[in-house]
Amino acid sequence: MTLIKSISGIRGTIGGTPGDGLTPADVVKFTAAYGRWVIETTGKRKVVIGRDARISGRMVNHLVTGTLMGLGIDVVDLGLSTTPTVEIAVPDEQAGGGIIITASHNPKQWNALKLLNFKGEFINDNEGKKVLELAEDTSWAFAEVDELGKVTYDDTYLQKHIDKILALPLVDVAAIKAANFSVVIDCVNSTGGLFLPPLLKALGVNQVDELYCEPTGQFPHNPEPLPENLTAIAGRVVEIGADLGIVVDPDVDRLCFVNQDGSMFGEEYTLVAVADHILRNTPGNTVSNLSSTRALRDVTENLGGVYEASAVGEVNVVTKMKAVNAVIGGEGNGGIIYPELHYGRDALVGIALFLTMLAKSGKSILELRKTYPAYYISKNKITLTDDMDIDALLKEVESKYSHQPYSTIDGLKIEFGKQWVHLRRSNTEPVIRIYSEANSMENADKLAHQIIEDITGLLAV
Repeated sequence: MTLIKSISGIRGTIGGTPGDGLTPADVVKFTAAYGRWVIETTGKRKVVIGRDARISGRMVNHLVTGTLMGLGIDVVDLGLSTTPTVEIAVPDEQAGGGIIITASHNPKQWNALKLLNFKGEFINDNEGKKVLELAEDTSWAFAEVDELGKVTYDDTYLQKHIDKILALPLVDVAAIKAANFSVVIDCVNSTGGLFLPPLLKALGVNQVDELYCEPTGQFPHNPEPLPENLTAIAGRVVEIGADLGIVVDPDVDRLCFVNQDGSMFGEEYTLVAVADHILRNTPGNTVSNLSSTRALRDVTENLGGVYEASAVGEVNVVTKMKAVNAVIGGEGNGGIIYPELHYGRDALVGIALFLTMLAKSGKSILELRKTYPAYYISKNKITLTDDMDIDALLKEVESKYSHQPYSTIDGLKIEFGKQWVHLRRSNTEPVIRIYSEANSMENADKLAHQIIEDITGLLAV
């Protein structure tokens, strides 16, 4: 059993003993701490909640709702929803915060509490630490009987979210409709199955072949949208001659596409393509994290903008986007953050923007993909002993490559021309993750292995 307490929320496997897995006791403990934090920091007694379709969601929802009501907090329950929909609802409801009950791309035995501030954005490092601190403080009381919170159920935000997307100037429904796209969608039997069909219909996409769109929480494959997990949709796209495939994760904040020949457009290139569309119409700056493809930088600079990199993590990307007034940003895992709508990863707005660009380009999705710089990312890791000083080890690697451009805002990233390697410690295990990118997978692997040899040599000293 696993329970991970991080700045952005609490996630773990269902069952086990308190403090070991994500048990009812843990859900109550951390929900109560978060509720207290909302009251103390905003003075508001309203929280929006929503959940993906995973099996444990209803149980966790009841615990979260009851705990917040017990603190005297009113709950607006969106029911089966998406992460970006809850993010939009928080400010619309003038709530003090929001909780999304989802473990995102993790397998079905996992669940989590994703915590939002009053803006509908993920809480930051200091806020997260305060919530964890409050969770260990027992010197407080729940509300008396006449002060208990109330719960209201609101299923209107599916349409509200779609309406906000349709109202965006860079979403062109007429162009999408005229393109007469045939698409296959894979919603991994979670809430994407409730949201994607009406969104696509509203966008004028009338030929939609649905895979795994029943929100049962019984994931038909590993829910992380990686190529090895998407063989069914790849085969279906080719079988029916569809123009493209669209894949989302269980809470609909990650997005990837399948080309008409069954190959992958590439999660890393979801953001690249959408950014291309945004920058051609609203020139400006872009942001992604240090482990995302260099292709975004190339596209941004070619269109006269400035690219900036942030530490890994959505909250870090958003912070950097605000600092540089970025018009588009996100992460290489298929996460699109479009400030014109809201500061959160949103697969739904990503779909609308991507289909607009594809329709207006007059190209097939495979032809569009070939217009972008071709980079390949190799992902590796080194497992170390628990007592190893990983920070000191990274310092030694930094010293060795100090003549190269490098960044230490999140581990160590070293640039070699248009190639790079990013080393960062895991937050949950004694591991150094090593991501490298180059113009071929062979060169990306070669760069990673060079760094791994350096680290192995340092350890042998």
